[in-house]
Amino acid sequence: MKQIDTYNHKNILVLGLGKSGFAVSMLLLKLGAKLTLNDKADLKQNEHAQELEKKGVRVIGGQHPTKLLEQEHFDYLVKNPGIPYENPMVQKAMQLQVPIITEPEIALSVSDAPYVCVTGSNGKTTTVMLTQQILDHHLAPSGHHAYAVGNIGVPISEVVLKATKDDILVVEISSFQLLGVTDINPRVAAIVDIYHNVHLDYHKTFANYINAKLNVTRTQSADNYFVANYDQKDILEQEQALTKAQMQTFSETDRAADYFIADGYLQSQNEKIMKTSEMKLPGVHNQQNALVAIAISKLMGADNHDIQAVLTTFTGAKHRLQYVMTLDERKVYNDSKSTNIEAATVAIPSFSEPEVLIAGGLDRGFTFDSLVPLFKKHVKAIVLYGETKYLLADAARKAGIKQIIIENTLQEAVPRAYELTAPGDVLLFSPACASWDQFRTFEERGDYFINFVKDLKTK
Repeated sequence: MKQIDTYNHKNILVLGLGKSGFAVSMLLLKLGAKLTLNDKADLKQNEHAQELEKKGVRVIGGQHPTKLLEQEHFDYLVKNPGIPYENPMVQKAMQLQVPIITEPEIALSVSDAPYVCVTGSNGKTTTVMLTQQILDHHLAPSGHHAYAVGNIGVPISEVVLKATKDDILVVEISSFQLLGVTDINPRVAAIVDIYHNVHLDYHKTFANYINAKLNVTRTQSADNYFVANYDQKDILEQEQALTKAQMQTFSETDRAADYFIADGYLQSQNEKIMKTSEMKLPGVHNQQNALVAIAISKLMGADNHDIQAVLTTFTGAKHRLQYVMTLDERKVYNDSKSTNIEAATVAIPSFSEPEVLIAGGLDRGFTFDSLVPLFKKHVKAIVLYGETKYLLADAARKAGIKQIIIENTLQEAVPRAYELTAPGDVLLFSPACASWDQFRTFEERGDYFINFVKDLKTK
């Protein structure tokens, strides 16, 4: 870890005690900062809060005391990415012109290890996992490692303490995190894709969402690289106008891109890298994710042997088209990370077999008409639950699906969906909605789904 003076003796307010809030607090203490941590939750029994207090951190729980910002000078406010900018503490800090940053800004500034950053509306987790495994395979003979960190669930602040200059960080970075980033310089940055109607409850407008995503390359220098989606032309134009990095492109179909899919191969302008049929992951979208991982990995020194070793064995990120089991000749897939319509749009056409789909979740005010063509082509029966069950049922009726079952909970939906399957079918859980109507996170939702499927096996 680099020792820097940026935060030494600075008075810093950390807002939010989640995984990243605790990790960045521990890091800032090592960098000599004076810390106050605030969370709206009651922290009296919180072990992490107690540990921080023992290290001299002032911990304030159960409220957001905006007067604190008026009474005391803070050099920075470090915001948990999930906390909206409408939060009263954030609003007061903005009013007082206190710089607001997020954990990646701090952690990456002290990283000895070179790092790459991946963002996108869909596919970034799978891309990060593929990239990390390819680069880890590449580094293994030398005894060094690639680490998957960031939005994937491992705080960057934890790993920068041990990662050396001969290791590599593969950072999944969300639009929430990027909005609070002012100066990062990844060796390679990549935007997998950008879609409408994603996180607009947070960013308010599509233009704001794009701007946040573009922060991944905004401060890159000319000796770095930026990997961009050649098929999203409107976004590509903005990326080309903004980035100072050397650009490489990928495409599902267009041979003009640096990396593309054609004739059954993952290819570059120079070579055929491997057959798409040799990949373990289902779906064309995962072939696109593989292209991004290949582009990043090659720029970081990996070769085709490393790429093939991973792509022929990797079966998927947990909760993202994750193969669960085959039960009485029915293949079951968990796609709980399908927290929006666009994610379901790439999951549903991933299989050639007939599908029984389970969907539903938080109502964000969208209709699901864009799913009608996919329902019509791929889904033979559908089981719906949660706040959006009737909206999804409307789309299913428009698609002409004969078997539309409404349940209240996911626990009720799973056995009903299984009853509608036949040998050779796929049972797909791809909610197309956020989890927060019934679950705290999409990970929790996916874990419950897997357990409900296991319950089927025991009956």
